[in-house]
Amino acid sequence: MTHRIALNFEDGVTRFVEARAGETVADASYRVGINIPLDCRDGACGTCKCRVESGRYDGGSYIEDALTEEEAAGGLALACQARPESDLVVAIPASSEVCKTRGQSFETRLRGVDRLSETSIAFTLEAPAGLAFLPGQYVNILVPGTDQRRSYSFSSAPGAEVVSFLVRDIPRGLMSAWLREGAAAGTRMEFTGPSGSFYLRDVTRPLLFLAGGTGLAPFLSMLGKLAETGCDQPVHLVYGVTNDADLVGVEALEDYAARLDSFSFTTVVAAEASVHPRKGYVTAHVTPEQLHGGEVDIYLCGPPPMVDAVRAWLTAQGVTPANFYYEKFSPSGAVTAIGESHRQAA
Repeated sequence: MTHRIALNFEDGVTRFVEARAGETVADASYRVGINIPLDCRDGACGTCKCRVESGRYDGGSYIEDALTEEEAAGGLALACQARPESDLVVAIPASSEVCKTRGQSFETRLRGVDRLSETSIAFTLEAPAGLAFLPGQYVNILVPGTDQRRSYSFSSAPGAEVVSFLVRDIPRGLMSAWLREGAAAGTRMEFTGPSGSFYLRDVTRPLLFLAGGTGLAPFLSMLGKLAETGCDQPVHLVYGVTNDADLVGVEALEDYAARLDSFSFTTVVAAEASVHPRKGYVTAHVTPEQLHGGEVDIYLCGPPPMVDAVRAWLTAQGVTPANFYYEKFSPSGAVTAIGESHRQAA
């Protein structure tokens, strides 16, 4: 039996490798030319220490100097000793370049474009052979007819026959303009990835998802995965937008709520002129029960001011969540590394 290992590097690049029966994480990586940090191979030096973020494994044998009991209990492992017993997600404390690898490149075709509202567009691509990603990750898509790339989170779950993305329609946005004016089904598309450290981890406690605008996309991917695998922990999403026209994807959320008993969601519109029954910012619509006294994993995706505001609000509430994963994105300009990962919306 083989197990798939997602190697997530410090620069956000993710590569997937297959571990054969009895292989360690290091063996599987080196067999395909990915040189993760390694020295002794005997569990004695600790050079290959990494964090297993999802999945089951046999930690193997090693000495205390290489990995302490406390570190092992906290999810750290030695790549030269750890043998997968299920699919794994492993955070490697080095860049992909140092490990002599890089993000993969894929070619595919545009399947379709869907105008969701005056401010939002969705588009779908045929899923290319060999594509794998973690729910919540993004890819860098080449805008046809240019040499420019734009980064978008998958809104579809891993394993789907088509992959989908959610885009804010910005009048002068490069990708937005192409989707409005030049896109045609069958157009050749290129992208690299997957990338990003904003992805769904093993669910071991309640989840609170906070989405701003097109920051809904990665949560749709996560919910697709949870609907497939099931989830016995409560999952609540607060989805905030600026104007009524920005509120898209609600039918998809209703579908996930019907399929996943543990999932619920709240929508919020900030504009005072909105006809929506709930106004304001997402923090005004998070209840103490949804914070679970801090015993909660919070995932947040939105523009930088929203991320900063939520962090300040949590501090003011005196709540420190068990885990807080976030991704900031900018509606325009170059992609920059901020927060847990980064992407661009236009």
